[in-house]
This record gives sequence, C-alpha cells and structure tokens, in this order.
Amino acid sequence: MTDLAGLGAALLGGRLAQARPVGGGNLSRLVAIRLADGREAVVKDGPDPCAEAAMLRAIREAGAPAPAVLAADPRALVIERLPAGGGGDADADLGRAVARLHAATGPRYGWGQDYAFGAVAIRNGWGDDWPAFWAERRLACHLPHLEPALARRVEALAAALPGRLPAHPRPALLHGDLWGGNVLRDGARVSGLIDPACYHGHAEVDLAMLSLFGRPGPAFRDAYGPAEPGFPEREPLYQLWPALVHLRLFGAGYRGLVEGLLAAARA
Repeated sequence: MTDLAGLGAALLGGRLAQARPVGGGNLSRLVAIRLADGREAVVKDGPDPCAEAAMLRAIREAGAPAPAVLAADPRALVIERLPAGGGGDADADLGRAVARLHAATGPRYGWGQDYAFGAVAIRNGWGDDWPAFWAERRLACHLPHLEPALARRVEALAAALPGRLPAHPRPALLHGDLWGGNVLRDGARVSGLIDPACYHGHAEVDLAMLSLFGRPGPAFRDAYGPAEPGFPEREPLYQLWPALVHLRLFGAGYRGLVEGLLAAARA
C-alpha cells in the first residue's frame, strides 16, 4: 500500500504524513492518506482510474452524491474522503439520489469507452436497440466462458430478449454496479455512490442490481417513484449480468445464483 499512498500524495502535490488501508475493494486496492498540510483523501488503483474519474464526475454532474475527483492518472485515482458512519435509515435518501442519477439522459445506449471488472471486460460501444445491446454486450459476451449446458440457456435467453425487453427505453445514466456495498451511508443520508461502471441504458438495470444482494426498504421506492409495468418479469433478466460476472470472477459458488435467475427468467 505504501507505493499507492505515495503516488496519491505526489498526485496531490503534497508530502505523505499518514496512510492506512481501506477495506471493501475486491478488485482494486484502496488507501486513506493524510498529507503533512492536513489534507485527506482516498487513493485507489483499478482497471482504468481515468475512466472511473470521468464516471464519478458524470454522477456528480447529474446531481447525485459521489466523491469529488481530486486527481487521476493511468496509475491511480485520488478522491475526497466522504463520511460513512452508517446508522440510520438512508433508503429514502438513496431513492432520491438514484432518481437524480437516472434523470440524466444520454444520446444512445452505451458509454464512450469500454471498462472492466477485473479480468472481465465490459463492452460499452454505442447502440440504438436496447434488447440487442443487452443481449450482445451483457449476456452473450459470457458464452465462451461458461460450460456448455449453462451457455446454451444463456444463449437462448439472449435470443429471446427482443420480445421481453423494451426496444427503446430512455437511456438513463446508470451507475452500473449499484449494490449496497457501493453506497456510502452516513446516518439518514447517502454521502456517496462509489465504484461506478457507468453507461446509459434502461434505468431498471440499476434497480435490479440494487435488489440482487439485499433489497432496500419501501422508503426507497416511495422516494424514487413507482415501478414500470412488468418490472418483476424483467428484474431477473437484468440481475443475470452481474451474477454471470460474479461467476467468472469468483467461481462456482455463484453458479446457484445464475441458475436461480435463469429459472426466474424462464430460461
């Protein structure tokens, strides 16, 4: 961690006084630093720090909470240290924050560059057909990495998406990896949405992900707004992508999750 802390201090143009590791990152290293002049920050490496910096700026520009980017280069991202004391019920504030995020609209589906979760590439090339985008860039991309029986089920589901997903939903700004661990809570408010994998797409993608590893309480939906008709049927279609990512990154322990979502999606 010493090298990352020193790099962060150098990017801020200061002298490192203190550093300590920050937990929670499975695919990157994080370290909290204090400079000799009293400034504090969090330094993070990852697949593409400059791309992540652009995503955090986009979230803030949409009016949703995210840490300010203090510095970035291809080796590291330096962001403000946000309060994250936990406690309280921040579900209502999270609903308002995600609604602001999703109110930002892109020109098409996708993002200006590709990204990655560790060794798993995220292809984001622009598209105009949402079912095709989800089929090709979020489901079929995994087929070469799955055992044949599972791959056949995913492939058949991808082929059926034109009849199961809306063709042209509004291309909302998505966080892209919106689960509870990427939401910083401080009492009854959300201080920041972190670790984004942004692109533009159907807003339900983030809502489905938010319910994959734990579901927010009813105050979230009250603040965010009502579900679109048919959301329960689409939810497993959108949850399948992060489940497949977890299967590839972390192994067979996630196979049951993938199979359960395929069953829920009638695939």
